[in-house]
Amino acid sequence: MPQLTVSKLANQAGTSPDTLRYYERIGLLPAPERSPAGYRLYGAEMIERVRFIKRAQRFGLRLEEIGELLSIKESGLCPCGRTRTMLEDKIRGLTEEMEVCQRLRDDIQLMLDEQLASEAPEEWQCGSSLIQVGRRPSAQ
Repeated sequence: MPQLTVSKLANQAGTSPDTLRYYERIGLLPAPERSPAGYRLYGAEMIERVRFIKRAQRFGLRLEEIGELLSIKESGLCPCGRTRTMLEDKIRGLTEEMEVCQRLRDDIQLMLDEQLASEAPEEWQCGSSLIQVGRRPSAQ
């Protein structure tokens, strides 16, 4: 079986050697064999493992979650059900974040629209209590 150094594995998997060392420290990659000189030597199967980790990160999964999926797979079970649950949770979270962002966008647009409707739209009118510079908003 071909053995890959950390730099060769990193190059083939599209990441950095430091990332691979970090993955090893946190348990996403098993401790590799070592050459007589102490270099890490990985099997070719690690290329797909690292690519899986990177793909899962692109879908927003945290390294802890990715480790859970890898553990399920290594135990001989199918991680598909857990993966689906994680991705459904991710969709719910993204939907909530998008709603918050949309409300913020609407609030900002309203403030800008009110400014444009003022008597002198070319001059920023700091009438909003949100944007009072150097003054505290009055207590109501």
